[in-house]
Amino acid sequence: MTKLRLCVTTALASVFLLVALSHSVLKPHATAQEGPNWHNGLPRQHESQWLVHDLRRPLPEVVTPGVRAQDAPSDAIMLLDGTNLDHWVYRKGGAPAAWLVKDGFIELNHTGSIQTKEKFEDVQLHIEWANPAEPKGVSQVRGNSGIFFMGRYEVQIVDSFNNRTYADGSAASLYGQHPPLVNACRQSGEWQTYDIIFRAPRFDGDKLVEPARVTMFHNGVLVHFNQKFFGSTSYRALAKYSPHGPGPVQIQDHGDRQPMRFRNIWARRLKL
Repeated sequence: MTKLRLCVTTALASVFLLVALSHSVLKPHATAQEGPNWHNGLPRQHESQWLVHDLRRPLPEVVTPGVRAQDAPSDAIMLLDGTNLDHWVYRKGGAPAAWLVKDGFIELNHTGSIQTKEKFEDVQLHIEWANPAEPKGVSQVRGNSGIFFMGRYEVQIVDSFNNRTYADGSAASLYGQHPPLVNACRQSGEWQTYDIIFRAPRFDGDKLVEPARVTMFHNGVLVHFNQKFFGSTSYRALAKYSPHGPGPVQIQDHGDRQPMRFRNIWARRLKL
């Protein structure tokens, strides 16, 4: 009898909990200071279906941040943790990527550019990279690589520490289009970080409605704010748009046979 009562009590408690949760979802997000007449007289928010301070407005999704700023938050896709290349294939042919994996990073081994299996549109991307500690070459032939969003729009990677090149080809530039606001490069061989918010272009059929845009931090320094791409990245030519859908994130093998390194790459899908 005692066990039966315990089971009944537990079942009733579960039912009461479910009822309480259902009411909490349906009711406004009230706190102690808001009374039953809270919404009376509140104006409708600009460009919104909601009132100012509307208690019925859905609360933001909870995301747990990483312990450190460079750590992936709970809603991120971990594209590279330094142990494997499971998320990556070669840009040409689509075979599994086979760059060198060691000591928590990957190293370019001159076998071709790689790209993610996943396709993205609006995205937040974190990536860490390092050029050789003993650089060779000058200008563009010195620690050169690049990050291509949707396989088309390049954020330049190159050793710009005491290395002069054309401004729209320097590190953190939108290659061939916009130089960064400042040169925030660390010394050759040191790990560097890019934190990039990429907003995909919008098309209506064949017509461009809104260009791609980037806000970006290089080693924690703002280098682009809502900067637009003029079109797909091109070399010695004007960029232009052509309609397309979602696309991968690519890491370029520039062909200089320099051991570029990458680690801690993660992405968050966004709806901007």
